[in-house]
Amino acid sequence: MVWITRGLLTALLELAEDRDPSDVTVSLAVTPAAELDADLPSDRSVFTDMYLPDTGRSVTAVFGMDLSTPGAAGRFRSHPDGTLALTKADDLHEVVFVAVPPYGIENAAAFTRSGDGLAMEIVDAEPPASDFEGLPE
Repeated sequence: MVWITRGLLTALLELAEDRDPSDVTVSLAVTPAAELDADLPSDRSVFTDMYLPDTGRSVTAVFGMDLSTPGAAGRFRSHPDGTLALTKADDLHEVVFVAVPPYGIENAAAFTRSGDGLAMEIVDAEPPASDFEGLPE
């Protein structure tokens, strides 16, 4: 089973809808459940944040690899063609979320890197607030 916050999933689905008919790929980060105000076992991780898909394009173009998204725990992919499954063209992470039109919660699913479906639970919790080191709040 994988856990994702409602806010993150909603933002990802809106992004996919805005980019349609083009696909979108987004790197995802997790937060330990112990840091969230949610009724989950503390040893679990919850997908809470995303790295904007256009960040670091110039670095990627120069080095040929994505150096702009440290430690992405998972990936979100939209499939405008309607294929609600992991495909060979998808960037394979341990967990890959896939969404298809019309980009509602019922049109999203989670998969392992081998393409097996995962149970997905939506968590109503906000990630902890963070600020940039050294900058005033």
